[in-house]
Amino acid sequence: MGTVLGAMRNVRWHELQHAYGSASQVPGVLSRIAWGDAPTSDEALSDLERWISTPPVFDSTAATVPFLWELAATDTVRDRAGVLELLATILTAGNAEHPAWTRAAHDAVAAGRATAARLAAAPDTPEAGGPSQARTVRAAATRLLAAIDRHACPACAGLPPRGAQVR
Repeated sequence: MGTVLGAMRNVRWHELQHAYGSASQVPGVLSRIAWGDAPTSDEALSDLERWISTPPVFDSTAATVPFLWELAATDTVRDRAGVLELLATILTAGNAEHPAWTRAAHDAVAAGRATAARLAAAPDTPEAGGPSQARTVRAAATRLLAAIDRHACPACAGLPPRGAQVR
């Protein structure tokens, strides 16, 4: 796995759930997003979206988000804009039966705000034949940054901020 996604081995994926059962397959899917060819990466990103964010979030969602931020920031990932769009989807998704999962997932997305800001400010590198990946990533990051900044949902408003002392 190298340095990209290297910390995945520290997560107890088999103890987490996604929409279709055990999250033990999530590391393999993240790896396919990181290193797969375009069709493989696209399929993996679609699978991951169905598993962790549509429609509800799961306990595996918050564990997955830091790796999505890592992928979004890695120049060699083929669909960085798609990864940012998945992060935006997670920020709007919830789980009424498990508001703490919703809050954890949303907090994990918001924790990557600095990465979104850096990607939104990245210079454009023109490519022949159409918009550059940098431009597409910049646009997706700008949209995600705005979503993070205006985020307000019942699950996040109904719980004290992370790290706050409850009296």
